Parts: sequence; structure tokens; C-alpha cells
Amino acid sequence: MEYLEFKINCLEEFREILIAELSEIGFDSFLETDDGIDAYIPEDGFDRQSFNALIDRYRDAAQIQLTEGKMPKVNWNEEWEKNYDPIAVGDLVYLRASFHPSQSGYRHEIVINPKMSFGTGHHATTFQMLKHQGELDHKGKRVLDVGSGTGILAIMAHLLGAAEVQAFDIDDWCVDNGNENFDLNGLRTRMGLGTIRQVNPQGPFDIVLANINKNVLLDEMEIYATLLKPEGYLLLSGFYAEDVEDLVDLGKKLGLNWVKTSTRENWAALILRKSS
Repeated sequence: MEYLEFKINCLEEFREILIAELSEIGFDSFLETDDGIDAYIPEDGFDRQSFNALIDRYRDAAQIQLTEGKMPKVNWNEEWEKNYDPIAVGDLVYLRASFHPSQSGYRHEIVINPKMSFGTGHHATTFQMLKHQGELDHKGKRVLDVGSGTGILAIMAHLLGAAEVQAFDIDDWCVDNGNENFDLNGLRTRMGLGTIRQVNPQGPFDIVLANINKNVLLDEMEIYATLLKPEGYLLLSGFYAEDVEDLVDLGKKLGLNWVKTSTRENWAALILRKSS
């Protein structure tokens, strides 16, 4: 699969917004740089008209400068070593790449080689999902990670004592990278390839994790609800604070009751619980 590469220089406060907007039109891999972001999309899934409209919408406000090209063959471990720093989620977990030293003082440690995949803990959505996971009992539970990316949430579930973890993603880059990260952290499951309808995971699950985007969540939430056990938990992120009401309202219609909302840098995360 050939990827297109877009180097987008922009104001720092627009990086997260542009990542979210670009993910809505098919971009699936991002690398934050000193000047902005590098964004990647499969060439056969690129919609030039939608991309140009998005860039035009933010060009002046974000002071965008754009360079386009094909993704070169590069040493991705070397690139990530330049740009990826470890991160801690409280004392719950320390997230580092394999080229960083281990640190004491944390209940858990996750080692990932993120390469091209989304979900490193740096993004506010992943950070909040990890934090919410740490607030729930995973011991002996069945857990489903929808749109797993680097596999970091599935790994967290494993470290928290889940008896079974299933994960999948729509992108083959993510699947390959996720399985590599699973191996690094002792998780023996293999990440599946496809949408939730294609993979067709077999419930019931005690916990379902979905860090995607608002439109996908709204489209698939009925499936999540069906897959959950009574009193099971649904953890959601990938949307803005102003989108919370829409997701909570749909959850109510599906028998999913609001438990908690958190926000970070205007990104929101939800915990919902299925009625008994």
C-alpha cells in the first residue's frame, strides 16, 4: 500500500484540531514535529476535494504551510526516537518506547514502538482512556478494544488483569504494529483486521473500549451495547467536549447510563454502563 505524506506547518494550538479533522477524511497516521504535523493517508483512499476544503478552512487561522509527497522509505524507529518522549498517566502506567530506559514508581509499564500507528498516550484521548481504564476492575474480565491502533489500550487491559482481550483495526499498518507491541508486552492475542461488522467479535464483553471519532461511535454504538454484558462498561473517546451530549443521549436510548465524563485539551472521554 502506497502512502501520501503531507508535511503541515501550523500554529501549535491547531495541531490536535487538524489531526482530528484529517482523521475524519481518511488520514490514519500522524507524527507531531517541531513545526506542526506530518500526516499520512493511503493513496487509494485520498479525496483531494475534501482535503483541499479542509486546508482552506484552516489555512489563515492556523497559518498553514503545506508540502506534499509520497512517503519515503525511512527508518521509522530512528524517526520515532527523535520525536517520541515517554509519558506517565499518574502513577498508573509509564509508557515508553523500547529505546527508552525503564522507570520505577509506576504500577505498570507499557513498551511500544509506535511507528506509523495512532495512539501513544500523548494524545488527550488516549491519555484519558488509559486513566479511565485504571478506575475499573479488569481482573478476570473479557475486554474488546475497537479501532486498536498501536494496541495500547488492549495492552493496558491485559496488564490490569483481563482474562481475555480482543482487538482489531481497519488499517493493516496498525495491525502489524499492534501485534508487534502485543509481543513486547506479553499479550498473546492477535489484532484482527477490519471494521467491527467485518470482524464480528463474539460477546458478551465486560468492557468495550472505543477511541475513534464521533461519527464512527454514533454509527457503531448500538453494536457496542449489544456486545456488552449487563452492568458492563463502555469507555469512549475521540470527540470534543461539545459532542458529549449527543453520545450520552444515544447511550440512554440503548440502555447505557452515564457514569463519568472527563476532558483534556477540549477532548472528552466517557464512561457508560449498561443497565442490568
